[in-house]
Amino acid sequence: MPEPLASKIRPKDLNDYIGQEHLVGPGKPIRLAIENKLLFSFILWGTPGTGKTTIARIYADALDAQFFELSAVSAGKDDIRKIVNLKTDDDRPKVLFLDEIHRFNKAQQDYLLPSVESGLLTLIGATTENPSFEIISPLLSRCRVFVLNELSPDDISKIIDRAAKAVKLKIKADAKEWLSNFANGDARQAITLIESTANLYKELTVDNLKNALQSKFLRFDKLGEEHYNTISAFIKSMRASNPDAALYYLARMVAAGEDPLFIARRMVIFASEDIGMAQPTALVVANEVFRSCEIIGYPECAINLAHGVVYLATAKKDRSSYDALRAAQTDVTQHGNLPIPLNLRNAPTKLMKKLGYGSGYEAYTTADLLPDKLKGKKYYTG
Repeated sequence: MPEPLASKIRPKDLNDYIGQEHLVGPGKPIRLAIENKLLFSFILWGTPGTGKTTIARIYADALDAQFFELSAVSAGKDDIRKIVNLKTDDDRPKVLFLDEIHRFNKAQQDYLLPSVESGLLTLIGATTENPSFEIISPLLSRCRVFVLNELSPDDISKIIDRAAKAVKLKIKADAKEWLSNFANGDARQAITLIESTANLYKELTVDNLKNALQSKFLRFDKLGEEHYNTISAFIKSMRASNPDAALYYLARMVAAGEDPLFIARRMVIFASEDIGMAQPTALVVANEVFRSCEIIGYPECAINLAHGVVYLATAKKDRSSYDALRAAQTDVTQHGNLPIPLNLRNAPTKLMKKLGYGSGYEAYTTADLLPDKLKGKKYYTG
């Protein structure tokens, strides 16, 4: 079986590594660790195709370590146990590269902890998710976290040249530009498409690249940071009354297969949080969009979502009811359960009535009805 192109052109040392200068450049942490033979566990956090696996291999090779590679998607405790218990005459340290470490559940991560803590294993975890949310605190505290940036267009261009040279095909400037845009900072995407095109055609042209491409890859992990970044941009665009931006982020979520009920649920929240009393019918519209998504589903409910997005984005905004709630919640947190005025209390028994519960209650009074400690407080200013 022929060696995959990505493996064939993978750099063997930092001199050939492209990108992540803030980590591997002169005087930067990973380069210094390699130059000084420093053995420690760390997490590589970055989007796909930014060089996490390559850094792990270069590091292990440079420290002359035994290198074990597992994917948390398919590996489990037994795989870890085999590596820990592996008896060899080799005294070199054991470095475990665990790809997609965020896929390990808490129990599996707990199992890793003693081996990492004792030094039996040096762990290099790779993740596309925020480690603060996905890695248990005891394990995270024993690892340094290095953040990998998306590769720049210049970095991708260099990688494209290297891949094209490896398949012995030239690539024209327009094809390189198209491929760079397609890759969107993901070297693996560019390399894979070059390999597929080279297997089918004798030239790396825009048309040939497009023909070799079965479906455009859209990066969007429903449980990951990109998920939260996109929904954040979506909400903030509606808040800014910018329907064009809001529709764009909606389109990205729809294309990635985001749950339409998740999108609609956030719209229902937005209708009260950001529009509120300025246009109370916004909540009605948002609820109907949610209901439509429940009944219809994809692909047609995307139309309902778009209808709702434009309505919410162009509606007047008023956060006074939301701000009032937050202010009242602050007082509840600060003061606890303050005594409710007697005239507002329920009086289902004779004893309660005798104690004054409900006494002096007026249905349409203008009197202050707050607890004594909060008299005169104003939450709603609309």
